Amino acid sequence: MLTGELKSKIDRIWDAFWSGGISNPLEVIEQITYLLFLRRLDDLHTLEENKSTRLKKPMERRVFPEGKDPKKRPYNDLRWSRFKHFSPAEMYTLVGEHVFPFLRTLGGDESTYAHHMKDARFTIPTPALLAKVVDLLDQVPMEDRDTKGDLYEYMLGKIATAGTNGQFRTPRHIIRLMVEMTAPGPKDVICDPACGISASRSPTSRRSTPRSGTGSSPPTCAGRTSWRGRRRRGSRRAGPGAS
Repeated sequence: MLTGELKSKIDRIWDAFWSGGISNPLEVIEQITYLLFLRRLDDLHTLEENKSTRLKKPMERRVFPEGKDPKKRPYNDLRWSRFKHFSPAEMYTLVGEHVFPFLRTLGGDESTYAHHMKDARFTIPTPALLAKVVDLLDQVPMEDRDTKGDLYEYMLGKIATAGTNGQFRTPRHIIRLMVEMTAPGPKDVICDPACGISASRSPTSRRSTPRSGTGSSPPTCAGRTSWRGRRRRGSRRAGPGAS
């Protein structure tokens, strides 16, 4: 669960958007999501750099390419850890004219990712607001995998339309309880029609594999979820991985 200190930080980010001219709560969440994604990309690139240094081998997967983008800006400048130190005006130009075009094509023009990100919009209206939000988001600890779900659940709870904007994640301790109660084995097939982010699969795999004692594969997990399906189900969940 989010601590009071973390809730206070999210409230400050939310208030910054509203006072900065963005009053649509869905747009606030959209822009926060893009910025957190940029921060995550930089974290992944840093992990690869550290791995390369430790093994004394070239980087296997680069999130940010070497060289410069089509507008002659070094790709390294597009990293969160770099542009967060820029002046508000330079940061605003960089994010709008370089970072978001990079996001829209990341993974290749024909990739599934590029297809879904082609309409990514940067709508923060002023350099001052962007600099303030980046500074506040940089203070939010994101190491714990549950923090992201808690963060979005808290933000959805702040808007009147939360119930129609998608279902909330299932807390990890509830998932563990459900897995223990059902006690899946390596030969079982698990159907989770509202799997969301498939949060139940990891604890299911961890529990079932030791039970076999033979190194058998964990249970087969099958699931599917959709926006329309979630709206029809309302607040009901069809499995431990609903989110």
